[in-house]
Amino acid sequence: MPSETRTSIAAMKILITGASGFIGSHMVEQALRLGHKVWAAVRPTSNRKYLTDERIHFIELDYTDGKVLQGQLQDFAREYGCWDVIIHCAGATRCLRHSDFYTINYEGTRLLVDMLMALDIVPRQFIFMSTLGTYGPIHEAPPYQPIRDVDTPNPNTHYGRSKRKTEEYLMSLPAFPYLIFRPTGVYGPRDKDYQILVNGIRHHTELALGFRRQEITFVYVKDLVQAVFLAIAKGVTHRAYFVTDGNVYTSHDFGHIVREELGRPFVLRLTLPLWAGRVAALLCDGIARLTHCRLTLNSDKYRILSQRNWTCDIKPLIEELGYSPQYDLQRGVAETIQDYASGSISSARRARRRVSSLPM
Repeated sequence: MPSETRTSIAAMKILITGASGFIGSHMVEQALRLGHKVWAAVRPTSNRKYLTDERIHFIELDYTDGKVLQGQLQDFAREYGCWDVIIHCAGATRCLRHSDFYTINYEGTRLLVDMLMALDIVPRQFIFMSTLGTYGPIHEAPPYQPIRDVDTPNPNTHYGRSKRKTEEYLMSLPAFPYLIFRPTGVYGPRDKDYQILVNGIRHHTELALGFRRQEITFVYVKDLVQAVFLAIAKGVTHRAYFVTDGNVYTSHDFGHIVREELGRPFVLRLTLPLWAGRVAALLCDGIARLTHCRLTLNSDKYRILSQRNWTCDIKPLIEELGYSPQYDLQRGVAETIQDYASGSISSARRARRRVSSLPM
């Protein structure tokens, strides 16, 4: 992290929702590293594998029941006052029912915001983790143009629409200190979605969708964290930023870099036409409904994979916050795969210990 991020922020009380998740857990670690007092909002069933630091204060927040949430927030306020900053990472990226995206991502966030205002415990900044997907397929005809704030959002997934609806609600509150981040594809240690792609290449298969050139963007999780804490240091509100690593890649680049890091295994690259991907997604939707299991491929994921232009304008982030991404895809993938490997080794060791402890 740049040194100015570490030294320019006075200690604050920070609430991080979705703290046990991929992005949230990294936010917790950086907040602790900077000396802040951190509350991690978790569910009773949340896996706290990455939340073992003794300095973490845990709090349960129910985004579905106003009375319960009111009591939880009042209990905190009586003892501590209010948080200086809330980083709202909680949300759903995959749901069995489309309506769940709106219940979790929109209604849950709205309930939290409304309750903060009703109890007069509004923080200095409420940082909402959104997505580039709130803009959907824009400038899809080559040569592709970067997506900008001035473009009209056209989300085509339930995930993107639910996040956009939340953004619109926040932006309708002129007195509320919202700040919105719209990262592109976030990857890094602890992420599961990109790990599936890495494992596919490890097992000699790489799938792509569509034959027309696709330009995609990425951001390493530590760079996203950097952007958020730069904004906290500057006290920025009533703004929205796209976040990438500043580079544009083709659909072949990720697979090529992964192969290099894995020692160049032989890989069969299969490129499916869009119609075939659509059929496969519909089949997976049907299987998910029958089995009540969330599958990696679905209609929302198909729309994401079929979008050709994922470039966006991050100049405001650079000029206003001093954002300077430290990880291009090459460096980020190398660190991510190293983490995946160490995690696999640790899992294998735990399995061996369990076997050796069994009675003979």
